Amino acid sequence: MSDEKRRLASRSVVALDAVAMDECVGGEADALPGRMAKAGLLVRNLGRVEYLQTWQAMIDFTAARSEQTADELWCCEHPPVFTLGQAGRAEHLLTDLGIPLVNSDRGGQITYHGPGQVVIYALLDLGRRQLKVRQLVSAIEQAVIDLLAAHGVLAERHAGAPGVYVAAAKVAALGLRVRRGHSYHGVSLNVDMDLSPFAAINPCGYPGLAVTQTRDLGISLTPSQAATVLADHLAVQLERR
Repeated sequence: MSDEKRRLASRSVVALDAVAMDECVGGEADALPGRMAKAGLLVRNLGRVEYLQTWQAMIDFTAARSEQTADELWCCEHPPVFTLGQAGRAEHLLTDLGIPLVNSDRGGQITYHGPGQVVIYALLDLGRRQLKVRQLVSAIEQAVIDLLAAHGVLAERHAGAPGVYVAAAKVAALGLRVRRGHSYHGVSLNVDMDLSPFAAINPCGYPGLAVTQTRDLGISLTPSQAATVLADHLAVQLERR
């Protein structure tokens, strides 16, 4: 890997870490360098960061990748924001709450991100892992299912509607983008948050879709704890594939 490519690959993370250093949830800036997990994954805990800055950092990181670039999971929370995927329609935003709406390049429809929701972005070289997109989706969903099962909560997939559901209520949403065989974007897990903004949208394009969160399912994990556990479950799934 040339010095120039190494510089470009790290620049987006350095810039994002600088923002996270100021906005890190709980001020845990020492978590920013990251840790190695199974499957050769570098897990970074970015704290609370703006969606647009994180999205641009993912684009920059992916564009600068080489064959030697390590795969990473970025764990974070976002300030309140609605994001509209490539398949999304503006009419699925039902009420203007004054929350920003971002047209994103991920797959899927409309969703909401806010404090108390864990987001994990999967920046992976799918070719190197010999992993198809459908397999990655399945791995992400299974990681969430396994996290919930460890706390006695039965969760399931719904055919044709990616994500994870508990008794018909959605607890995790996902959307991905693949560019030149490299994935970015990922999964959001509702942990301990204000769910009311979901009432202002048709979540994932489905009118009246119920949403839930781990707190309401009797799981006493903080967002930072949930991020660590979910990242580890995802690493296990990727190691098996």
